[in-house]
Amino acid sequence: MTNGIRTGVIIFAHGSRVESANEAVRTVAGDLARRSGNPDTIAAFLELGDPSLQGAADRLAASGVARIVILPYFLTLGLHMERDLPSLVEQIAKSHPGIEVSVAPPLDGHPGLVDILADRLGDASSR
Repeated sequence: MTNGIRTGVIIFAHGSRVESANEAVRTVAGDLARRSGNPDTIAAFLELGDPSLQGAADRLAASGVARIVILPYFLTLGLHMERDLPSLVEQIAKSHPGIEVSVAPPLDGHPGLVDILADRLGDASSR
């Protein structure tokens, strides 16, 4: 729940032919669900993974959420974020007119990314 409104969260990733990569995104969604205390948190994929963004939104809508927040698991504002995602969000809004749908920005520009890179540098330097 966010501000008293039952909110579904979708971690939206590209998807991969390598199923372990898709499973890693599902793990992140599960970790976020536990950390946030929101069981209505799931992963979705643009392609090459299940469920699709529409499928995830349908599932959340059927569970009774009033709002859906899409968290792109994309580093930068690329073609998928600029072209594909707005079209998909429009389709979701049309198929679930009573549900508010919002999209967070991509990960690029978040100060935590520098911390992550510094941590990875430390890991690589200590090997």
